[in-house]
Amino acid sequence: MGAHRRGGRASLRAVAGFACNQGFVFSLFYMGANRAFGEGILSFERADLFGTLLFMIASFGLLRVASSKARGALLARPLLWCYAVLLVVGSIVPALAGNPAPASLALESALVGLPAGLMLAAWGRALGGQPLARALPAVFVGSAVGATACFAMATVPVEGAAFLLKLLPLGSAWALQALVCAGSQPDRGGRDAGGGVAEAGAGARDDEAPAAGRAAAAEAVQVASAAFAAGAASTPRAVRGAEGPKSPLSLRALLATPAERAQTARLSFKMAAGTVLFGLAAGFMETYGSDPGMASTPTFPATLLLFVLFCIAALQLLATGGLDLEAGPGAASGPDAASADDGAPAEPEGPLDDVYRLAALVMMAGFLFVPVLGDFGVPGEAIVLAGYLGLSAVLVSLFLVMARITGQDAAQSFARGFTALFAGEMAGVALGNVIDVVAGTEQTPSVVVACAGLAALYAFLFLFTERDFRALSVIARDADRFDDACSLIAAEHGLSKREAEILPFALKGRTGERIAAEFYISKSTVDTHLRRIYAKCGVHGRQELIDLGERTERRLSGR
Repeated sequence: MGAHRRGGRASLRAVAGFACNQGFVFSLFYMGANRAFGEGILSFERADLFGTLLFMIASFGLLRVASSKARGALLARPLLWCYAVLLVVGSIVPALAGNPAPASLALESALVGLPAGLMLAAWGRALGGQPLARALPAVFVGSAVGATACFAMATVPVEGAAFLLKLLPLGSAWALQALVCAGSQPDRGGRDAGGGVAEAGAGARDDEAPAAGRAAAAEAVQVASAAFAAGAASTPRAVRGAEGPKSPLSLRALLATPAERAQTARLSFKMAAGTVLFGLAAGFMETYGSDPGMASTPTFPATLLLFVLFCIAALQLLATGGLDLEAGPGAASGPDAASADDGAPAEPEGPLDDVYRLAALVMMAGFLFVPVLGDFGVPGEAIVLAGYLGLSAVLVSLFLVMARITGQDAAQSFARGFTALFAGEMAGVALGNVIDVVAGTEQTPSVVVACAGLAALYAFLFLFTERDFRALSVIARDADRFDDACSLIAAEHGLSKREAEILPFALKGRTGERIAAEFYISKSTVDTHLRRIYAKCGVHGRQELIDLGERTERRLSGR
């Protein structure tokens, strides 16, 4: 009961803090002025957005090349407050100064972009430390609350009301501090909630991931994450949820066969390519939404309303079977599952594919409305942006899923995913400006809309399709079920710390030699731990233990 209450408080804190982060980002990107670099027809529109995205990508690159210890220091609690203060100052000073000289634009972009990227990665780590069944709804609820706050500030007839949005990073840092504090204690695997090495007890050799295990897991993760970045180091990951510590789980344990690992690598590449094209489509549209000196997104209040409605619909889809990490109608995931109509095997259902389809549908509807219904007052640009924000929320959830699959620090998963998304958006802004110069102002809208719509359509139909999305989310759902089953068995049968670490590998049928190599201990020590696990669980061998694990998974899924 106490764990449940703690989990509920953590979920509420995550929603409130992520809402602050999203509200600030929305206001930063879309509620300012269209600031251009240069003069006349050669001016580069949305230079403010381009510069901010550039420095956010730079912060992601810093996290990607940093060691695990350095990454932990960059995302430590004291620095989060520093980042929040920089964001507040960096967003207020330009607004008070009006339209400063172009030379100061890079400095302002750095002052906001670098801490914004690090804060976003910190949110990846915080959300990645929670079970997916809580983290994914928190993404959509937090995004909807942040959008509602922006809408209220944009429509309140009080001068300067929007300045309150610039204080939101302080609320984001407060929530992150509490979440990091709750998840920073070492768990059964000697790791923190975000997948990084916990500082406490880091010197105990018996609790650290061994060099051989690190090398094996890093090789598997590199294969599965080939589209994001080569050479990403990863270790067997332990997830600490609100219910208590969970057992270490690596990609090598989840994806047992080379064929499964190859499939994940292929899907990872397609996901990155599709993410770039979605960002490209959004960047195209942002180049002509307004003229320099005007509001960057005049139709943004309409976008916010549509986005809130999308989040509500997404939560409804998740609640009625889309998320379904525990159970639900039609949650057939095995090869023996058959459809009720013709007895053919039913296609597995993933937690996010319906939401992905809805976001793409909204975005494509906006592209249709821009040229067809623009003369009738239908804000097609607002619909496109609402669809893009919806896709961004879906992709945030997907980055959390990828962190679960690969066993990575979710901050790394966010860094890789948002690098692809923002790089595509920057390319769209740049190419849109080129088209604006070459084609002329009167022809630019139709050309840009056509290019953006084709990019988004190609991404959805031929690159990262709904079926691909489903395949990855099914793997993550099964990972959650297996992880929860290991935690439940360890808790019910009183397994020790080391026994709980070995349990997932035993349930996956790993040999004693393989387990010994993973934990850098002798095979005789592994055999001793296995005998104790058998005795505590009331089984007489490995097969009976595996049967117990399967029964526990079925019990958790309600089947």
